[in-house]
Amino acid sequence: MSSEQPDEGIRLQKVLASAGLGSRRACEQLIAEGRVTVDGRGVAELGARVDPETSVVRVDGKRVNLRSDQVYLVLNKPRGVLTAMSDPHGRPTVGDYVADLPERLFHVGRLDADTEGLLILTNDGEFAHRLAHPSHEVVKTYVAEVPGPVDRSLAGRLKAGIELDDGPVSVDDFQLIDYSAGRALVQVSLHVGRNHIVRRLLDAVGHPVDKLVRVAIGPVRLGDQRPGSVRELTAVELGELYRQLGL
Repeated sequence: MSSEQPDEGIRLQKVLASAGLGSRRACEQLIAEGRVTVDGRGVAELGARVDPETSVVRVDGKRVNLRSDQVYLVLNKPRGVLTAMSDPHGRPTVGDYVADLPERLFHVGRLDADTEGLLILTNDGEFAHRLAHPSHEVVKTYVAEVPGPVDRSLAGRLKAGIELDDGPVSVDDFQLIDYSAGRALVQVSLHVGRNHIVRRLLDAVGHPVDKLVRVAIGPVRLGDQRPGSVRELTAVELGELYRQLGL
């Protein structure tokens, strides 16, 4: 924490730089261009000070995380790893990948053991609650390997809705990525959060899943992140998620 007195606050450009918005000079430019607000008010002077614990700062309308004690991580969960922070039977869990961190983290939502890919871990309870709740309609995107060929009409059927045992489900988007030797790669995007929903959905239309990877949650992309690796959410990703979640 800064040596400056709490009642004086910390210079805004220093806080922005610490939050990952760029160098202090670049953050000064953001302020000078009128792109920064503090508690809903535009700030254009470089001498402004804020309290990182209580101030709400936005850049281009997107909230910036100022609190160093709040952690937002992206794990590329490998296949065979349980979505749990620990396991009494000693099986591998996502908690193993962040065991050396001092914060008490928890996973947002879950992936079944056979599903790989993007999982967010945090210690921000309100953020996690909103991200997991379907009312905020944060779209999750998966790539699945299934038996082919895939009929061209399938995208329309899935968007219109498929009746499952626990009610109808429709997807936001469906694309055929690749097809060869009787195997197809398809991409499914949806904001429904039911258990095993992608596997059940594709099984219901005759394409049981052989391999499933979650590649995106809203603006957060897995990209070329290696299985088992952990990274922090970028300031841009976090700001966009804050916006989608109404934070």
